[in-house]
Amino acid sequence: MSKVEDYLIIKGARQNNLKNIELLIPHNKLTVITGISGSGKSSLAFDTIYAEAQWRFIECMSSYARVFIEKLPRPDVDLIDNLRPSIALEQRNPVKGSRATVGTHTEIYDYLRIIFSKIAIPICPECKREIKAWSPSKIVQELLQNYSGKRAFIMFESEESTEKLIKLGFSRVFIYENTHAVVKELSEFHEKLKMIIVDRLRISDVSRLNDSVEIAFKMGNVKVYIVEDNILLNFPSEAICPQCGIKAPEASPLLFSFNHPQGACAECKGFGYILKYDESFIIPDKELSLAEGAIEIWERPSLKWWKQQLIRGAKLSGINVNIPYRALPEAHKNLIFTGNQYFYGVNDFLEELERKRYKVHIRVFLSRIRKPSLCPVCKGKRLKEEALMFKINGLDIGDLNFMSVTELKKWIQLLKLSPEQAMVAEEPLKQISEKLDFLERVGLKYLTLDRQIKTLSGGEYQRLNISNQLSNKLTATLYILDEPTVGLHPRDTDRIIKVMKELTDYGNTVIVVEHDRDVIKQADWIIELGPGGGSSGGKVIYSGKMKNFLKMNTPTANYLKENDAYLISQFSRFYKEFITLKNARGHNLKGITVHFPLNALTVVTGVSGSGKSSLVVDTFYKAVANQLGLDNEEPLSFDGIEGIKNIKTIKLIDQSPIGKTPKSMPVTYLGLYSKIRDIFASQREARARGLSSGAFSVNSSEGQCPTCKGEGFIRVQMYFFEDLFLPCEDCEGKRFKKEVLEIKYKDKNIHEVLSMSFDEAYEFFCDEFALREKINIVRELGLGYLRLGQPATTLSGGEAQRIKICEEIINSITSRKSNLKGFIYILDEPTVGLHYEDIKKFLHIVKRLIDKSATVIIIEHNLQVIADAHWIIDLGPEGGDEGGYLLYEGNLHDFLKVKNSYTAKYLREHLKS
Repeated sequence: MSKVEDYLIIKGARQNNLKNIELLIPHNKLTVITGISGSGKSSLAFDTIYAEAQWRFIECMSSYARVFIEKLPRPDVDLIDNLRPSIALEQRNPVKGSRATVGTHTEIYDYLRIIFSKIAIPICPECKREIKAWSPSKIVQELLQNYSGKRAFIMFESEESTEKLIKLGFSRVFIYENTHAVVKELSEFHEKLKMIIVDRLRISDVSRLNDSVEIAFKMGNVKVYIVEDNILLNFPSEAICPQCGIKAPEASPLLFSFNHPQGACAECKGFGYILKYDESFIIPDKELSLAEGAIEIWERPSLKWWKQQLIRGAKLSGINVNIPYRALPEAHKNLIFTGNQYFYGVNDFLEELERKRYKVHIRVFLSRIRKPSLCPVCKGKRLKEEALMFKINGLDIGDLNFMSVTELKKWIQLLKLSPEQAMVAEEPLKQISEKLDFLERVGLKYLTLDRQIKTLSGGEYQRLNISNQLSNKLTATLYILDEPTVGLHPRDTDRIIKVMKELTDYGNTVIVVEHDRDVIKQADWIIELGPGGGSSGGKVIYSGKMKNFLKMNTPTANYLKENDAYLISQFSRFYKEFITLKNARGHNLKGITVHFPLNALTVVTGVSGSGKSSLVVDTFYKAVANQLGLDNEEPLSFDGIEGIKNIKTIKLIDQSPIGKTPKSMPVTYLGLYSKIRDIFASQREARARGLSSGAFSVNSSEGQCPTCKGEGFIRVQMYFFEDLFLPCEDCEGKRFKKEVLEIKYKDKNIHEVLSMSFDEAYEFFCDEFALREKINIVRELGLGYLRLGQPATTLSGGEAQRIKICEEIINSITSRKSNLKGFIYILDEPTVGLHYEDIKKFLHIVKRLIDKSATVIIIEHNLQVIADAHWIIDLGPEGGDEGGYLLYEGNLHDFLKVKNSYTAKYLREHLKS
């Protein structure tokens, strides 16, 4: 029988839109919190449960830290009992720096540094010979092993004076020139550097050999002449190449760290790349002549002098300033950059700016015309040559850092070590192997160790942290996860479920915010919030076990029970116009040629790491944007692209934030704020006080709170935590001056309007048809629960992406474009954070774009979206090096017949369920 202690008890939770709810959540079980978008899932899991756990942890800290923390509002809840120490693993990737990599984040690279500092062998970079530092015992072992029974001279190299050596009892010197050996009396030899004979013996008397070698080793570098073989052996006490004289440094973990000066490459400072000025950024349109402004950076009014002096000097130098830059001879192009006696070149201009790098705007300007280039010294390995001298089985630590999880695991399995080396490396290798296993289990086997953390998606970053937690093997802990299946192919979802179950087997409580059908079905306990989003949500419509959940009439329960009889009619569509991308081979793509039909919904799918983003974003988008003059970022390698002569524009709508400060809001991004401000400025009292439209803007000093500058929050810098945003005490978080807040429209001030959800605003602005029409677009996309003035920093990646989609729809309405032919929209996993019901709304919006003749390309794993596609491109069959092949392109009807595709397999099961 269950006890009270077996449950997390929550009473009176009112955070955000939660409606004073009470809940019991079982410990040591997998609990899924689900519900439609905006129903309060994150408010319960993160803003209530985790926030309370954070608060209790902070209470244990020093009084200095609590001076700041105590101002942070506690979650609005009456009671949370039996709360365990908590760890929240969110989708958001907070890492911005370039130094954090998969290897460092998982500590795998740290273990490799330990292994290399203990057992790696230095190899001379010039002659490729092993560099050894000899000890007396190693010298004796070497001689007995390879020269046993042979006559030898045991000697040492010395620069001591002859008199001192004679006093020490040495009498003879050895001379070895042109393979001839000569022995002379020491008193007759007057060179500074000399080889002094310690003993002549046969290598068989171990005791005598030991004594002689010990004496020679104490006096200097040991030399041994083997009489029968006529060879001179060198046994230096330091690790120096006997042929090239190159000295190997002492191996330590810091030597192999690219985040420390001792190991980091001096050229790139441990980044693996350097920033170089790029001609394509300086001269983006090579069809322009110098006179027409080919050098774009000199087209600014403040830099006109540079252009004028170039034109004058170029004419004197015989350079034609009226033909396209592209047509100029290579020598003239080089001259434009280097300059001569008649004019200053582009390089002179850049050097001038480099001297002014202390100015922020100069640094920003320079950053726009540079791009990363592989470091010519370390070739991307980030380390000094001294560190890369050390190798294990022929590979340095930089080579291992380039490996994927799968490749490193295979290398460890095939590793050949001596018994002594194996004993030293046993524990670090065990730790690495465990961590690699966990990364494979969470579907990240395609990641390389040198992959920068900042380049990972939110889902990948969360799964990386899950693998870290598995390796930590904590117990009696509360884990709160935010949609861990995001970005995962259905094949990999089962792995995540097993991982979460394993965490509960350790004695942990796992709470997951999730929409995935398979995760919900495997949960021990289900909590569904709803029934709607925003103010219509926040109620518990079910809390209990799965067997009873399926009897309920709720949106999620109905979704699990639903048996959609899909009408597969797409096969009847026939496409005449395609954009063809030829021989795409960037990253792991295997030279594939792909067709994208125009005026259709194309879904690019495949297992994680199969090359979807490499194909669609890094190759296709950049190639088209380049040719249209919309972007000059270099695409990955491909041979050519056809069919874009009628394309007008291409837009990548990804999950990047719509703003970086609390002042950025959905209502400003969507262009609705100006109309709302005009409405307030038109009120009689506003006109009487002389308040313009700008007074109702959070960005204007005319009306914003002078303390928080319209943000509503004060930033408190924390040295050991993320910065805190505390409500402004002067305006109480309302952002505006008191006199501005006194202006009302329909009994609401500007703060109260910005606090409305889009659903509420739709009813509130019932008299404003144009404004209401645009607000309704947001509601149609399932974002009606968002507040008009919600800070952009609080939006998830999926929400930000759908706001961008809304903007495109609103723009097409505003311009009254009935036809979007020639418009291409690329969406990267737009269903992140969407419930089944919301995905239906999203697909309806996409259909509106298609109906206007637009072309939509979506990177997606969601089976519901794939089933609605007109054209499917499937990559695989695996991730990483085993991916990048084109498995299928065509309609849904034929795709379901494909046997070697994981996506087709799971789609068949989805359509039958």
